[in-house]
Amino acid sequence: MPSRQGDFAQGGRPRNLHATAVVLGERGIVIVGPSGAGKTTLALALLDHFIGLGGFARLIADDQLFVSVAGGRVVCNAPPPIAGLAEVHGIGPQPVAYERSAVIDLCLELVEGKPERFQDEASLTIDGISIPKIRVPARNVPGALQVVLSMVLRGGA
Repeated sequence: MPSRQGDFAQGGRPRNLHATAVVLGERGIVIVGPSGAGKTTLALALLDHFIGLGGFARLIADDQLFVSVAGGRVVCNAPPPIAGLAEVHGIGPQPVAYERSAVIDLCLELVEGKPERFQDEASLTIDGISIPKIRVPARNVPGALQVVLSMVLRGGA
């Protein structure tokens, strides 16, 4: 898990991160938060919604992923044993269309309660590379979808 500042330092080696990651169009998004916060639920909703809009959307990895820096960009990879699987609550791992890796350029942090309307700048830093971090409500897919899709569709953060 990241420190309070969200900093990872591994000397260039891939780091295992408890998170879920998706790619929506050209945006790689990592979703972080405590267990039970709804990372997988949000990821699957984002995939369904974005595909419904005619966009490209794929899971990178669910629950665990490897992050590293390559060419000055943060890259995440699916661990082979869980590649293409998403843990659906009450059902278990289910196959999902996926990509093995993607450049990550946005972090969503699932938080309890309602995030501030206007958030201070925050970031997740991996081996010195910072990516913008936006706080969205945990276990509130409609609220989080609205924020994420508006950012992805308008190219924000």
